Order: sequence, then C-alpha cells, then structure tokens
Amino acid sequence: MLKGHGVPGTSLMGFEAWRASLRTLCGRYNPEGIEPSAFLGWVRILRFCGLVSVDTGWNAHRVERTQRDVRLDGMEHYYALFQISGKSAMTQNDQAVQLAAGDVVLVDAARPVTYFGNDTSARWLSLHLPRRSLVSHLGFEPQGGPCRRSRTPAGRLLSHLAMDALRGDGSTSPADSFTQLAIYDLIGALFAPSGSSSGSRSSDKLFTRICGVVREGFSDPDFGPFEVAAEAGISLRYVHRLFTERGFTCSGFIYSLRLDHAAHLLRRRGLLDTGRPLSEIAYACGFRDYAHFARKFRDKLGCSPGAYAGHGQSAEAGTVRASTDECALSAHDVRSQAT
Repeated sequence: MLKGHGVPGTSLMGFEAWRASLRTLCGRYNPEGIEPSAFLGWVRILRFCGLVSVDTGWNAHRVERTQRDVRLDGMEHYYALFQISGKSAMTQNDQAVQLAAGDVVLVDAARPVTYFGNDTSARWLSLHLPRRSLVSHLGFEPQGGPCRRSRTPAGRLLSHLAMDALRGDGSTSPADSFTQLAIYDLIGALFAPSGSSSGSRSSDKLFTRICGVVREGFSDPDFGPFEVAAEAGISLRYVHRLFTERGFTCSGFIYSLRLDHAAHLLRRRGLLDTGRPLSEIAYACGFRDYAHFARKFRDKLGCSPGAYAGHGQSAEAGTVRASTDECALSAHDVRSQAT
C-alpha cells in the first residue's frame, strides 16, 4: 500500500489503469520490479497557467521509459519534475541524480529515463513544457537529467509555483501567459548549460539541425529564414543569431546551397548535352526569376549560367565564392562547421 496516499480527487489504480492514464499525456512508462497484481498508483491531471501538470505516485521499485517507448509515442516536450514528498533517484542521458522533497529535475520526454525508489511515500508533480515554445524562448535546447535543489532563488520560486499548481482549481486568468513566460525564465535560469563548452555543444547541435532543415527546403522559392525558424521550432531572431555567431547569414547560406545545386545541374547539362532550359534549372534551385538567378550566379562564379554550362569542365567543381553582402563563408564552409 502507498503510505499516506489520500491525495484529493484521486483513487488508487491497478497496473494497466495507471499506465493507460499516464500514457494519454506523458507517454509510455513501465513499472518494473513488482508483480502487476501488487502494483498501486495514482494519476491526477491538473492545469496550471495553460500548462499541463501531472500529480502521480506509485509503489513500484522502478519505472522505466525505454527507447522503444520514445519511438512509439513521439512525445515532444520537456517536463520539470518536482519531488513533492519522499525520496527517489532518476537516470537520463547518463546522469544519475538523487531526489528529495523540494528538488526539481528537468526531464526530456524524447529520451529514455528510469526512476528508482523504495519509498512508498514518494509523490511527484511533473509540469509539462512544450519543446518548441521552451527552446524558442530560451534560445538553447536544455539537456534532460540535471537536478537542482530548492535552495536557490530560482528553485524556490519554481517550487512555489509547483505548489500553486497542486492547490489550484484549473481555472485560467489573463495573467497565465505571463506566468508561463516566467516559468520558462526560471527553467532557463536553473538549467542553462554550465560552462561555455557545454553551451557550445548544445548550440552546435541545434545549428547542425537547422542546416539540415535548410538543405531539405532550399529548392522551394518560398523558403527563407522564417520557414527555417518555423520548421526548427525556434524564434527567427535565434536563427539569425546562430548564423551571425558563425560569421554569415541564413539567407546567404540558402543562396549558396541554391547556387551550389545550380552549378551541379549546369555541369551535368554541359557534360550530357541535355539541352535542359536554363530557366528550368533556375526554378529547380529555388529561383522564380531567371534574371535574378543569372545575376546571383554571375556574382558568385564570375560568369553567366550559359557560359558555365558550356565550360563546366574547367570550373573548379564544388567551389562557390560568396559575395560579402550575402555570406562570409561558402556553403562548403558552412557544411564543415555543421558536421
């Protein structure tokens, strides 16, 4: 039996009912180390400032979310997990932490995680944080696993908000959106990468993903920095910042990829003598207007598209010179930094 259960508005559930109730919002979690017939737990869904929170407890020795679980349900959120009472332990991303009442740990729902505990008085509250909104607001991707104690000012404030969520009735107010942003700021203050090397790795990983987004979409004439930001789930301002930190621009990178691809198609046209219209090649590379394409191409390679197609064998394959108003580095350089 769970010690001191008595959580208002809840009743104890069996093995399958608990898993099914948790899965609707949190994903797949599997109690281990206990016979299903002996398992007891509870799940209470709460709303706080427009965010979902889950009040839960269980008597299993271990609760696990595997890589297969992650793949099957595709949850896209973080959650701040508060230890409300009792003690437990958790592992994620090769980090193992011990949790006591008042502690908070950041968990990435898109990564496997395991909880341990023999303390049947343990109770947790998870506050769900949509990944795109959080990353866009913070400007970096937090890593799941780190624990913070409630003794810090940010930790105390966040814990107070968690307790408000437990006591709340789920009603909304005009101030909810501002409180959400305050929660995001507290998460950022608590879980920002510690040290420049950690922050750099996180930024480089995000930049690599953004470069992949650009490579997938550059051939669309409507594709630009705004679409990059929307697809990556971060703010346009942060997209510009990531490129600026590396000495070039998002627009310049998009044009470099378009012109790299155009040069490849023109060399192929010249070698195979396909007679493919130059305007068709321009459109296939993301240009609506041939005159614009020809001007950009001449700025980059110093000759017209037609001349390049006719003498492509003598051109330096893969070299695209970037003009200073578009991009400080070539697409090749960008690829090198992104890998």
